[in-house]
Amino acid sequence: MPVLVFDLDDTLYPELSYVHSGFRAVAAFLSPLLGVPAESLAAGMMAEEAVQGRGQVFDNVLRQHGRWSKAMVTACLRTYRQHKPTLSLYPDAERCLARFANWPIYIVTDGHKEVQARKVAALGLANRVRHAYLTNRYGRHRAKPDPHVFQLICRREGVQPEEVTYVGDNVCKDFVGIKPLGFKTVRILRGNYAHYEADAAHEAARSIHSLDELTEESLSTSFQ
Repeated sequence: MPVLVFDLDDTLYPELSYVHSGFRAVAAFLSPLLGVPAESLAAGMMAEEAVQGRGQVFDNVLRQHGRWSKAMVTACLRTYRQHKPTLSLYPDAERCLARFANWPIYIVTDGHKEVQARKVAALGLANRVRHAYLTNRYGRHRAKPDPHVFQLICRREGVQPEEVTYVGDNVCKDFVGIKPLGFKTVRILRGNYAHYEADAAHEAARSIHSLDELTEESLSTSFQ
């Protein structure tokens, strides 16, 4: 039977919802220390992230309230990474997983292994996929575009790469490592890379705007 593999962030759920969930957790941690309502702190972090990105959000909120220290920034990062997020699948992802419930389904995702594991748990995916491959569990060098975990899937299922379809959003790394091996690739046009133009090596064989476009018929036809 063909195998279906999904990326996680911005493919099955909006990654920004995790960021906002983390900001709320950090705001709850900082609120009694800074004497500021958690809702106000979280709103400020979200507003700054929308304009400046998330890189200095914790540093800046601590500086604004005269409480910056390396230890405090570390505490904020720890709270962010260890919080139990509140997340929901995209509606089309929910429908897609239900539609292919009888298929072997896997997840391949990069990033902090404990963070990614909490995302998988929060989304209720443990019982809906055969396995979620968190690439950092195999070493950072096994992150995409390295094909290692995709080859593990092939061995586990006893299939050839041509029988595996991978759906992802990041054209910088999702497809370039596995296309030459024969894996089928589908790019979903959403998230930070939705409008990114990639060269032929990095682009997927097909592009879609919604996971509703994935059907057994579409996946059974040949990919160029």
